[in-house]
Amino acid sequence: MTVQRRGNPKVPDANGIERKIKRGNALRQASAWRGTRVPLLLLLLGAVCVGGLGTWFYITMVDREITETLVRWKEQVSQPRVYSVPCSADYENYKRYPGCTPKQCGRAVTDGVVTREEAEALKRLAERGLSLAGSEGGASILDLHSGALSMGKQFVNIYRYFGEQIGDVFTPEDFELYRNVRSRIQAVIAETFGLDPSLMYLTKPTFFSRINSTSAKMTHDEYWHPHVDKVTYGSFDYTSLLYLSDYGSDFTGGRFIFMDPNGNRTVEPRAGRVSFFSSGSENLHRVEQVAWGTRYAITVAFTCDPVHGISDPMLT
Repeated sequence: MTVQRRGNPKVPDANGIERKIKRGNALRQASAWRGTRVPLLLLLLGAVCVGGLGTWFYITMVDREITETLVRWKEQVSQPRVYSVPCSADYENYKRYPGCTPKQCGRAVTDGVVTREEAEALKRLAERGLSLAGSEGGASILDLHSGALSMGKQFVNIYRYFGEQIGDVFTPEDFELYRNVRSRIQAVIAETFGLDPSLMYLTKPTFFSRINSTSAKMTHDEYWHPHVDKVTYGSFDYTSLLYLSDYGSDFTGGRFIFMDPNGNRTVEPRAGRVSFFSSGSENLHRVEQVAWGTRYAITVAFTCDPVHGISDPMLT
C-alpha cells in the first residue's frame, strides 16, 4: 500500500526526548508557532488544577493552537490512516538509497499493529526499568539498545551500573515482545510507504520515554521544542511513536503536533497506537507539555543507511 491523501485536500500533509531546531526551513516554519504560544501562567494553571474547571481551562487554551485533530484518542483506527505530504527539498542534499529513501512522504496512524495488552506489557517493562532511576526533571528515557537510563541530571548504562541485578528487572520474554513489536512497526511502515523492509535498518536513538509535569532541570527535559528528526538525529529516515498510555485519562497535554505552514495538526495518544512519518522537514513537529499525569511512549526509528543500523537488544 502506498501513501495516499485522505480527508480534506487542504492538508499539505514521530518521542521522544526532543531538542531545539537550529537551522533550515524547519526553523522558519517554527517561527509562526512562536507567536501563538500559550502564556506560561496558563500552562501552570492547567498543571496545578488537575481536575474540573482547571483541566477544562487548560485544554481549551491549548486547543487554540490546533487547526485539526487527525486522530482522537477514542477512535479505533484498524488500518493505517495515511496523510500524504510533499517531500521537502532537503532530500536533494541526502544520499539516496533505492528501495528505502522516501519517494513519497507523509504521516500515518494505526491502532491495528500493537494490541492494548501488548502496550500494557511494554509499559510495565518501562515502569520497571525507569523505577531504577529517572530524571530530576519531567522527561526520563530508557534505551534498551545502548543501556542509557536517565539518572538525576545524567545518564548511566543500566547493564554496567546494575550488572546481574538487571536480570531481576527484565525477562527474556520482555525483550522478545519488544523485538516482535519493533518488527511489526517496521513492516507497516514499509507497506505504507512502498519500501523494501530488508533495506530499512533500526537506528539510534530508539527508546522508551516517560514524561510528566515536573519542571525541567536540564536541556534533555525540554521535550516540547519544535524540531525535525532528520536534522536533530541525522540517521533518521522514518520515525515512529508507539504510545503506551491514554490521552485524557492517564495524562493531559502531551499530544503530538505536526506544525504545517497552514496550521497545526495533532494526534492524540492511545495505548497501542502507532504514529509514523517520514523524518524530513516536511514533518516539523513538537510535543505539548504534559499538564498532569504520566505519558509513556516508545520512539522507534529507521534509517536507509546500513552504516547507522543497530541490532535488537538482547538480555544475556
